Amino acid sequence: MNLSSKLHETAQALPEKLAYYFMGKETSYGELDAAITKFASGLEQLGIKKGDHIALLLGNSPYFVISLYGAIRMGATVIPVNPIYSPDEIGYILNNGDVKAVVSLDLLLPIAEKSHHQLPKIEHFIICDSNQPEAAGINKQELTIYPKMRAFTDVVAAGRLDYIGPELQEEETAVILYTSGTTGKPKGAMLTHKNLYSNAIDIGTYLNMDENDRMITVLPMFHVFCLTVCLNAPLMAGATMLIIPRFSPKDVFDMAREQGATIFAGVPTMYNFLYQYESGNPEDFKTIRVCASGGASMPVALLLNFEKKFNVRVSEGYGLSEASPVTCFNPLDRERKPGSIGLSIVNVENKVVDELGEEVQPGQVGELIVRGPNVMKGYYKMPEETDATIRDGWLYTGDLARMDDEGYFYIVDRKKDMVIVGGYNVYPREVEEVLYDHPEIIEAAVVGIPDPDFGEAVVAYAVSKNPELTERELLAYCDERLAKYKVPSRIEFLEELPKNTTGKILRRALRSQVIEAAKQ
Repeated sequence: MNLSSKLHETAQALPEKLAYYFMGKETSYGELDAAITKFASGLEQLGIKKGDHIALLLGNSPYFVISLYGAIRMGATVIPVNPIYSPDEIGYILNNGDVKAVVSLDLLLPIAEKSHHQLPKIEHFIICDSNQPEAAGINKQELTIYPKMRAFTDVVAAGRLDYIGPELQEEETAVILYTSGTTGKPKGAMLTHKNLYSNAIDIGTYLNMDENDRMITVLPMFHVFCLTVCLNAPLMAGATMLIIPRFSPKDVFDMAREQGATIFAGVPTMYNFLYQYESGNPEDFKTIRVCASGGASMPVALLLNFEKKFNVRVSEGYGLSEASPVTCFNPLDRERKPGSIGLSIVNVENKVVDELGEEVQPGQVGELIVRGPNVMKGYYKMPEETDATIRDGWLYTGDLARMDDEGYFYIVDRKKDMVIVGGYNVYPREVEEVLYDHPEIIEAAVVGIPDPDFGEAVVAYAVSKNPELTERELLAYCDERLAKYKVPSRIEFLEELPKNTTGKILRRALRSQVIEAAKQ
């Protein structure tokens, strides 16, 4: 079984069941499956073959769902790409990923035109109509200028409903997800049909997801968190996706209230914006039975404040692109531990090890490693990096963690983010938790910078709701709650912290900023 065949099976059994709601329009599983089949057939008629690579430069929309499942159905490998990347970033992924066809919004036609000359490997640009005012200046006749370009609707219209795709093997690559590249160029994590299907089924089982659920799908579909938890898992369970093109607190609350949403999944930054939104109230989330958080560690103060305000329970989980992504989640049928990423989900093993790969005792900090059917087959065209990351069947995550006596895991920090002050380990998250506890702090991030005396120094950035709050007052607050070597050497106030498209705070950008400032 794989994603495509399971969706087809659901469509056969429940053709009238609502698959997704988008921009006021409802689409059934039968209608979705037909569009997927025709798109798969249309791709084949363009000369796309099993094993070819297709990139998706799309936001949250039916285009993404149909393109993803259509490409998988005909045996192609899908490479989702963040559509707001720069042309150079997109070009690197398209080149490195050996992409043969691109499915893109018409808003990105200028990039496609540039790529037309610079990326000769690409044979087809399939352009989707955004129906947005920003696209008004684009002449759709331009599609006829370049023989490589064609309309998405034309590809679907040319497809056959009786199309039967090739047999798919579970170890064949279904998706390549390029990591954000915290060091060097992004790496393409190769996820197989088995990886994606098993994780979608397992997290759906863990969340007790069924056909009665209505999932708010607002996280970016090109990101692995949304791809598995908010797209694949609900479709495998026969549930309904409530698709929101881009995040706004108002849109989330409106969708939850008007459509009777039952599950919301977001990153901590989203929860913070929802919590800070003055018009939000418990009635908006009264039908929500599960709130899931992932993508980054959620400050405990924010978690508890959100729960109190909206009368819901927020359960944290953990995952990474290389694991399709979910490995841990707080259980719904027993204690939820604030600050914990929960227990190993079904069929997945997690453990904490030392530098020699030996499991450490409960309570001790080490590197979190993972094993299961969800672990990637490797990095695309990077055998050495693959061997360094997957050892003896275990995926080394690069995250520092500890496990308690009951098997609950806690992320301490990224291994690479740890700050060493005078030989002492300082975990940024520990300092950030203290800052978040301050009643006037909205957001906080901590980084380490070079220091001539102590090796590294701790620097904090904060967003405050009180413009009168001073650095001295906040440092004094930290001094009362942290060991001296953990107290930031300075705290800078910003109007907003830099974030990526999934809402994760970019510590790298802050670190670079402070280092550059020190040089001047």
